Formats: sequence, structure tokens, C-alpha cells
Amino acid sequence: MNIRLFTIPNCVTLCNLLCGSAAAVMALVHHNLPAAFALVIAAAVFDFLDGFSARLLKSYSGIGVELDSLADMVSFGFAPAAILFTLFGTSESRWEWSETARAAGAWVPFLITAFSALRLAKFNVDDSQHTEFQGLTTTANAMFCASLGWLSAEGEITLSAETIVLIAPVMSWLLVSPVRMFSFKFERFGWRGNELRYLFAVVALVLLGLLKGAAIPVIILLYIIVSTVRWIGGRKSVKP
Repeated sequence: MNIRLFTIPNCVTLCNLLCGSAAAVMALVHHNLPAAFALVIAAAVFDFLDGFSARLLKSYSGIGVELDSLADMVSFGFAPAAILFTLFGTSESRWEWSETARAAGAWVPFLITAFSALRLAKFNVDDSQHTEFQGLTTTANAMFCASLGWLSAEGEITLSAETIVLIAPVMSWLLVSPVRMFSFKFERFGWRGNELRYLFAVVALVLLGLLKGAAIPVIILLYIIVSTVRWIGGRKSVKP
């Protein structure tokens, strides 16, 4: 079997993997959450570029699909959990925690790693997610978690240990939830059929202009809310 390993798309995917690995090291070893956030963003850029380059060069392969999921597992599954793990270690508690409870709570963020694996495996075998997603994407979840670490390190927000322990299972559930999330994949660029995409993009740009980097978790939360309302409305409309 002649398998080409080092195609341009595969090399771009490996850059995604390397950025995710570096993000985890920055969080766990160096406790540098701003650097970890920047590396997660870089991984997301490479994740976009590998698919773009594959389409541009018509360089599709089964190994590319598998490699993409493996890279995403590190960059958008393990790295965000590592960031929340580190953030939990420096967070203060509002309640009185025993040493055992505190030690156990520190591992809750790694639920995100487990559920990211489920999300990616499901995506690979689910043919209904070509035009929209079922559940939150691992990329959006990773950017949300990484941005919380960055904003906390910069003193922009303060997250208690209890909040982090709550965020991890909620985001983990969203990864495998039945909620249909709209995608930004354009089949055509006209207004009709893309109204929601264009309107959301405008709102996101306005939020970025007003809030700068702090807009990232707000935009992702808004994306979840809008997708959920749209999904619920769609379910009601098909009922007899």
C-alpha cells in the first residue's frame, strides 16, 4: 500500500498538533496561560488551513481525515483541559474544600478531553454534519476554555474553583449534545440562505471592536444560545 504521509495538508495538520502540544506544555509546565491561549488560536488557524489546502490542491486522503482528528484531540481536547486544570490550581474557593475534594476537583476539567474524543469519533461517522454540527465543535470549546485562562491570567476576569468545576461538565455535555449548531460553511455567498451566518459575523465583529479579546468567550456563548434557540424552534415547527 502506497500511502503519502508528507502531503501539504498533512504537514499543516501536524502544525496544528504541534501548537496544541506546546499549548498544553505552556499551561501545565510553565503556567503561562496567555501563551497557551495564543497557541490554541494558532492551532485553530492551522486546522482551518489544512482543510482549505486540501480543497485547493484536491489532496484528499483517508489518512488526512484520521490525522486531523488525532491533531484535534490534542489541540482542542487535551490542551483546553490542561488550561482549566492549571487555572483551577490558582483559583480561590468560595466554599470550604477539604484537601481530598480540592484534589479531586482539579481533575474535573479532563472531562473535556474524554468528551472531545467522543465528539470527534461521532463526527467521523456521522454523515448529517456536513452543513451543520450536532453539538459544540471541539475548536469552539477549546477557544472558549483557553480564552478564560488568558483573561484570568490578565486579570480581566476572576473565576472561582466552583465555577471551573461547573464549566467543565457543562461544556463536555455540549460537545455531545443533540443541539444542532449552525456552521460557517458557505455553499454560496449570496444573502439568501446565509442570513444567520452574515448577521452573526457582523455581531461578532462589533463585539470584538468593543470588547477586544474579552469578546471571544462572549461570542462563543452567543453562538451556543443562538444555535440552541434555532434548534428548539426547528423542533417545534416540525411537530404535527
